[in-house]
Amino acid sequence: MEDNDIRLLLEASSRMIDEVSLDFRRYLCPFVDWRDRLICIKGPKGCGKTTLILQHIKETFGANGDKAVYLALDHIWFSSHDVLEAVEWLYAHGCTHLFLDEIHHAEHWARLVKTICDFYPKLNVVYSGSSVLQLTAAQADLSRRQAVYNLEGLSFREFLMFEEGLDFSSVPMDSLLSSHRSLALEITRKRKILPLFTEYLRRGYYPFGKEAKAQFSERLVSVVNTVLDVDFPKVMDVSAATVRKTKKLLMILAANCPQTPNMSELYAQLETDRNAGIKMFDVLEKAELVVSAALDGKKSKLKRLGVSEKLFLGDTNLMYALVAQPDIGAVRETFFANQMRAAGLTFTLHPQGDFMVSGKWLFEIGGAGKGFRQIKDIPNSYVVNDGVELGLASKIPLWLFGFLY
Repeated sequence: MEDNDIRLLLEASSRMIDEVSLDFRRYLCPFVDWRDRLICIKGPKGCGKTTLILQHIKETFGANGDKAVYLALDHIWFSSHDVLEAVEWLYAHGCTHLFLDEIHHAEHWARLVKTICDFYPKLNVVYSGSSVLQLTAAQADLSRRQAVYNLEGLSFREFLMFEEGLDFSSVPMDSLLSSHRSLALEITRKRKILPLFTEYLRRGYYPFGKEAKAQFSERLVSVVNTVLDVDFPKVMDVSAATVRKTKKLLMILAANCPQTPNMSELYAQLETDRNAGIKMFDVLEKAELVVSAALDGKKSKLKRLGVSEKLFLGDTNLMYALVAQPDIGAVRETFFANQMRAAGLTFTLHPQGDFMVSGKWLFEIGGAGKGFRQIKDIPNSYVVNDGVELGLASKIPLWLFGFLY
């Protein structure tokens, strides 16, 4: 390959690295060990994976573009060139760190990554992609040789920094529970927090909400359509009819989550059978469009049917994008479940409260007037109140759980 053939690609790489801002850094940055030879960074489209990678290159390698090169595999250049052509040229010209973005656009991408690692032993490779389904499906092939990181959407804490420039540290759960009032006082002294929390619930989980406020819901629906129309058929052998039914299932769940579904009624409504239904639930959960929770310590028959005791949408932004007027109680529970999952905390359902977190803290979620009647006399139990700036004793504001990561 002639030098001029790759010039366009290298110029695009240099321009993107040069123009990326270092002002706002995602929570995942300090946790990635960039020394690993093969790194996978996955997460939903629009969560900031590309920005995270470009920031690392700019901060670590600066203007030394020969050593570290960023390639977006959805670039038109690859419509007439093979990826390995570019890798061979870069390796021969001194590249030591290769960053492959939108990896799922490459045909047989898992085989491509393996080939690069096998035949270019001195090359460090980082790859990422927006197709969580495709990356998850091929993960087993590379599992023994790669470090995998999942980039979640913005926490409420990150949203405040990204949109308002308010810089606060994340808080581990035990510190939040013991010091929530002083933490909330420190934060609310700087800004009225409740209107910002309402905004976050509607469009704050995805960074593109900042630039696409008026069209945010349409853009998020477009992301969902890409997952189901494009990624789903590539990962599983499914018909167009199954894709349509999966979309219908998502809309049914969006209108009724959180819920414990009646499987027989649901399959009848979708005009499908159990096996196809399990496949639909599986893809929605792997794509993080739906999150499931089981009753604490219970293995229910619903688990054998492919779902758990209760289903939630993946995040509150999805609720507002798919439902005209989501139930506020459902929004509160969805926010709490989403932030627990994103912070890496396990949670289950509880017969008296809403969530048992990490097997030791019981939470009951509600509005400003919610009390302890349902969970009284249970050790380590807390009421989580929406619509309040400050808590007291074992009553904690809902918005503060957006500071866990």
